[in-house]
Amino acid sequence: MKLDILAITAHPDDVELCCAGTLLTQIALGKKVGIVDLTKGELGTRGTPEGRLLEGQEAAKILNVCVRENVGLRDGFFTNSEEQQKKIIPFIRKYQPDIVITNAIDDRHPDHGRGARIVADSAFYSGLRMLETYDENGLPQEAWRPRNVFHAIQDRYIKPDFVIDITAVHDQKIEAIRAFKSQFFDPDYNASSNEPQSYISSPEFLEFIIARAREMGHAIGVPFGEGFTSARMLGLKDISKIL
Repeated sequence: MKLDILAITAHPDDVELCCAGTLLTQIALGKKVGIVDLTKGELGTRGTPEGRLLEGQEAAKILNVCVRENVGLRDGFFTNSEEQQKKIIPFIRKYQPDIVITNAIDDRHPDHGRGARIVADSAFYSGLRMLETYDENGLPQEAWRPRNVFHAIQDRYIKPDFVIDITAVHDQKIEAIRAFKSQFFDPDYNASSNEPQSYISSPEFLEFIIARAREMGHAIGVPFGEGFTSARMLGLKDISKIL
């Protein structure tokens, strides 16, 4: 299955927080979109790896993505190494995305910046035909390099290189975030669990995510937006397409 866009981020729920609106806008345009989580989020303060995988599948249904997979790297301790890049490259070659979206280049959680680097490097090496990888059936894969790798903006503010208008799908994005009941504020989950509160489980955190979308949207004159950075200069064929 060839995808137009593949979002590859460190933890289940990173995609929902930082770029779900953009994925939804592209799906509405008929693009094929998928998600790959690098880890199972096993070091999270709340929930379980198994539970987060189920929450991730529920969020995937809300987003209507074609596929959601997990690389299975160690939460908190994956490294930007040849060994671990070779675990990511098969996913890129399998789905042959034109665009890869990944974590912010620098963020509060160390996994995010590290995830940004390992995904960007893996996307480059994926295009080298002398680097051999194999699919699930043991068959050799063809080299594939995405045209663009974009870094979403999540917790820390980073000045974006461009902003996507997500106004029409913002409510659906918030619904996908709320699918992670163990991670974000959910009165029913809190009532049935004795787990401690975390940085992201307070109602204020979700308010912050909404405020960030308003901030990004305000920058381009719309109610809600998502910002991204790009390592390379972007070009336009049609200047009239700028909002």
